[in-house]
Amino acid sequence: MAKLYFRYGAMNSGKSTSLLQAAHNYEERGHIVLLAKPGIDSKAGRAIISRLGVNHDVDYLIGEDESAYDAFQQHRARVQEETGKDVSCLLVDEAQFLSETHVNDLLRVAVLDDIPVICYGLRTDFQTAAFPGSRRLLEIAHSLEELKTICRCGRKAVFNARRADGKFIFDGAQVAIDGVEVTYESLCAKCYLRESGGKLNR
Repeated sequence: MAKLYFRYGAMNSGKSTSLLQAAHNYEERGHIVLLAKPGIDSKAGRAIISRLGVNHDVDYLIGEDESAYDAFQQHRARVQEETGKDVSCLLVDEAQFLSETHVNDLLRVAVLDDIPVICYGLRTDFQTAAFPGSRRLLEIAHSLEELKTICRCGRKAVFNARRADGKFIFDGAQVAIDGVEVTYESLCAKCYLRESGGKLNR
């Protein structure tokens, strides 16, 4: 039986790079993969962009109110018609923006259709709260893998701190993609608490 995988990490831990490498590995061996991401992630349009400069368009976007299972089946059918082959794997970027229902649908793809689904995303937001999609993946994914990166101090980074106008901010909406000029920095717990004045906004 195929599995649902969740590969998570703080910002700059190489999630998109890892996804694109996985896609390359499948394709190099003659397999067909589908790449998808939530439609809410509009910052890069239809592209998956790695900080190393490697980019790849997704095959489709998962709409906020769309069945992720039905969307996969639609694009799977297209692949079968065009190539005569089946899909070997579904790779999903920015999985934190999925809904819980989307994640349930992806489990169905893995279990009922026997096609591996590998999701990449953040575990928590800038206030250390789990994203709904990430929470559900942590609950039901067959396999969990942490992709690691380091804080500016050299320790392992676990939190994503939000900056605006050069200052760390710890209040605001969970998702800030369009219309708000923000950046993020991966921090260890000690540096995060130092910047937040020792507070965790939960």
